Amino acid sequence: MKKIGFLSFGHWTPSPQSQTQSASDALLQSIDLAVAAEELGADGAYFRVHHFARQLSSPFPLLAAIGTKTSRIEIGTAVIDMRYENPLYMAEDAGAADIISGGRLQLGISRGSPEQVIDGWRYFGYLPPDGGSDADMARQHTEVLLDVLRGEGFAQPNPRPMFPNPPGALRIEPHSEGLLERIWWGSSSNSTAVWAAKMGMNLQSSTLKTDETGLPFHVQQAEQIRAFRQAWKEAGHQREPQVSVSRSIFALVNDMDRAYFGRGDESEDNIGFIDEKTRAIFGRSYAAEPDVLIEQLAKDEAIAEADTLLLTVPNQLGVDYNAHVIEAVLTHVAPALGWR
Repeated sequence: MKKIGFLSFGHWTPSPQSQTQSASDALLQSIDLAVAAEELGADGAYFRVHHFARQLSSPFPLLAAIGTKTSRIEIGTAVIDMRYENPLYMAEDAGAADIISGGRLQLGISRGSPEQVIDGWRYFGYLPPDGGSDADMARQHTEVLLDVLRGEGFAQPNPRPMFPNPPGALRIEPHSEGLLERIWWGSSSNSTAVWAAKMGMNLQSSTLKTDETGLPFHVQQAEQIRAFRQAWKEAGHQREPQVSVSRSIFALVNDMDRAYFGRGDESEDNIGFIDEKTRAIFGRSYAAEPDVLIEQLAKDEAIAEADTLLLTVPNQLGVDYNAHVIEAVLTHVAPALGWR
């Protein structure tokens, strides 16, 4: 068995070709798609966070709203850029969203990727530590978040408070028990995957990875997952870690599918640079008739290693079509591969 969910970036544009023309459309359609995915039997509804962009940017109101409209599906992020986050405020928001959803929050976080503006986190009031980088700042914010999610008191109480306090130092409220075990680190390199394991976070690996060996994307990603699991074992954590990978997968079962995705022009990995120093490998998309798709996906080593598969969805094509994309994979592909 493998968990299967969807991952949406929540793109919107006022173009008449888009069915998602405003921020309102993006948010409300995200809720509707999560509801539809739960009804179809999918396991997760995940959202990518980008700032200064016509995409989703404030995940916790969205996740809490989905929590009230659904009862079973996991709700999560993949990922939140920790360079922009106040970890204590984030712990409050995450705790509230997790409680509202009944403990279904899966919180994916990371150092982030190149953004729409230069050093956007500066506009949010954050600066890297002296002598450190923005990546160091993201990891520092993450370590503070993990500490406060343990639920231990750390703040000195006022001796004359407005309301009575429990005894001892105070913690961030609301505290959601168990959320600490549902934090995921989005990693693009082997070294950061190993760091995530040492910190006790689950692993999210997307369709982009630092090109470290020149091997095909799925092989490098599988190696990353194995390095993560080995580091987890060596760290001596008491629970089993979880790993997710994301893929663009489209089962071509009708003429509309073939018109949108039947061109086959993204069927190979691509090499590019996410900044002036970092060579990256971008994983291929999968789009084919179900029998061909099953044969192709059976050879993907990283999917085989992962516990959760997140299907990236073209959200501007609308809720109904994206529900169809999810259903086609669940119905025509997953059972033959033993995922269901």
